[in-house]
Amino acid sequence: MTSLLTPIEILRPQRLEFGPGLVGTVGAWAKEKGVTSTLVIADAFNAARVDLLALPGKVTVFGEVKPEPDIPNLDKALALAEQTGAELVVGFGGGSAMDLAKLVAVLPGSGQTLHEVVGPEKVLGRRVLLAQVPTTSGTGSEAGTRALVTDPATENKLAVQSRYMLADLAIVDPDLTLTVPAAVTAATGVDAMAHCTEAYTSRKAHPLIDLYALEGIRLVGKYLARAVADGGDREARAGLSLASLYGGYCLGPVNTTAGHAVAYPLGTRHHIPHGLACAVIFPHTLAFNAPVMQEKTAQVLDALGLPRSFEESVVSAATTEFCARLGIEMKLGALGVPRDDLPRMAKEAHAIRRLLDNNPRDLPEADILRIYETAF
Repeated sequence: MTSLLTPIEILRPQRLEFGPGLVGTVGAWAKEKGVTSTLVIADAFNAARVDLLALPGKVTVFGEVKPEPDIPNLDKALALAEQTGAELVVGFGGGSAMDLAKLVAVLPGSGQTLHEVVGPEKVLGRRVLLAQVPTTSGTGSEAGTRALVTDPATENKLAVQSRYMLADLAIVDPDLTLTVPAAVTAATGVDAMAHCTEAYTSRKAHPLIDLYALEGIRLVGKYLARAVADGGDREARAGLSLASLYGGYCLGPVNTTAGHAVAYPLGTRHHIPHGLACAVIFPHTLAFNAPVMQEKTAQVLDALGLPRSFEESVVSAATTEFCARLGIEMKLGALGVPRDDLPRMAKEAHAIRRLLDNNPRDLPEADILRIYETAF
């Protein structure tokens, strides 16, 4: 584990505003910057409400962002970016839209391909402005420097990290999440909590990030059930938006661990939404790590309003029940994952070393398979 003597760098959007009713700030900011042409990257639902951004000048919308976006999806967005030559790119949606917006902001005209920038700090620069506006409370992508895209050829996620993909402006308006259905609210809320929990228990955990991580978990424990029960609860929605933002803060300098590595094949191979995949896996990896993270595991449970423990069986049962009470389906079989694919999924997850090497306890392939079988 790292300590106060370990150097750490924190990157934040140049300007970040948080609060209900702020979505139109994007347009006012764009006017200040003299923007006359904007490309908005959104899913179909948010593409229909782009007017909320109040953008000046010519506005082009790429409204075809897919959940778990892949290279063909990115290529379509890049082609439109090349055509429009926009001065500003806006990510408007969940993590998928914001991740694609980051890549659309840096790749056109750069002479670099996607595969050439995979990994840390390989992007050469950025010529356009970038704004991020989240409409879900899960990824915290608005505050970060990473983008993930699935390669259909390998069914693996490609991760790009670059300070050039950090937003010039991030607007977190919790009112934009009022329309998110209960099931998506539940899954994305657990995803935000998983970001915080995995960073808090990581080998790279740092006191500077622990502050955000533990508070993010506490916010989810306090507000997630309320937002699921009543989607119009504006205070609960604001609490989850803040938890998601804090989770994004955790991703930059620390990042996730085994939970996300084990969850990824569920999305890339079986198209289970990312938040749901993370929710299904979360109790199992938290419990697996509990013996070597006793005090921090107890603190996580305490922040969620659950009995403090570091016993694997108790941790797994308590957090599984926490997720199930939110209405989340916690069995892989019920989500359409075939049992005969579990060994291959375990092999793929075990190969995601950029995350597993951060895990506080070594997670062999056989144990990943055991997690899948338990969750099945």
